[in-house]
Amino acid sequence: MKNPRHLILNDIGELGAIERICRLLPHSGGKIVCSTGDDCAVVRTEPNAKYDLVLTSDAVIEDTHFTSQASPSAIGHKAMARVLSDIAAMGAKPEWALIDLVAPGKMRLQALDKIYAGATRIANRHGLSIVGGDTASGRNLQLHVFAAGTVSRGRAVLRSGATQGDLIFVTGSLGGSSLGKHLHFTPRVKEGLFLNKWATSMIDISDGPASDLRHLITMSKKGALIETTKIPVSMEARMMDDGTTALDHALYDGEDFELLFTVRKDMAVKFLAAWRKNFSLRCTEIGQITPEKGVVRIIDNNRTARHLKKTGYQHFER
Repeated sequence: MKNPRHLILNDIGELGAIERICRLLPHSGGKIVCSTGDDCAVVRTEPNAKYDLVLTSDAVIEDTHFTSQASPSAIGHKAMARVLSDIAAMGAKPEWALIDLVAPGKMRLQALDKIYAGATRIANRHGLSIVGGDTASGRNLQLHVFAAGTVSRGRAVLRSGATQGDLIFVTGSLGGSSLGKHLHFTPRVKEGLFLNKWATSMIDISDGPASDLRHLITMSKKGALIETTKIPVSMEARMMDDGTTALDHALYDGEDFELLFTVRKDMAVKFLAAWRKNFSLRCTEIGQITPEKGVVRIIDNNRTARHLKKTGYQHFER
């Protein structure tokens, strides 16, 4: 066993790093409604404020989130769309953003213009104003985005609100994002605002539903049961020819940036009727919340239940 003083990030992985950092940070109290553990932090600036602020930040880094072959406009789009997806997962309205740019001095000015054009285009589409940021030189291109949104006081949809018997839903289809969706996805902002009235808990799918569902049930202190036949596998996942099944691509690929959420079972029929009235986007019920704390089971075609692997994209993996 390694001496604790010699441990490195690769020894504990992304989740271990997050847990370690969270122990050092305040979780609530004062103006903090919710800090770590959700897609956004939630703060209340005044005791009588009618709205809460949701705060998030995200980074896209060359050779981690995109390759040098990605178009500059797509890179800008992805950087901004990721924080928009976080805000959507809280059922909140996007308001403002700051972009920090790290880039090599040899980057063409035309590429710089296209990065910000891509970011501005998707921001404008969802009512988000880019109001500043910072610049620095570095070997690889990086964009670090901070964003804020608003939500009615006490109405942010957290990961911790799922209760036993709630049904689990996902928007859109899943898997195969590496074929292009990870750069060109549409953040589900309008859908998130709509779900504010229906969802008991919610998260966006960045690491894959197998991983992100586990985050949700951990915060809700519950379990989950999902069915393979109900998973909305994307056409891209079916096109992947790498020896991995389309279902596994749907469960583990990540970067779909769809919304995974729960709805009370007795409200499900009304919810789906309202959804179909407002959106053409697919919305699929894939399972339900169970009382088994921290346990995710999946039922296959033969109606056999097994534990879902604790897998999905994680930084700092060896």
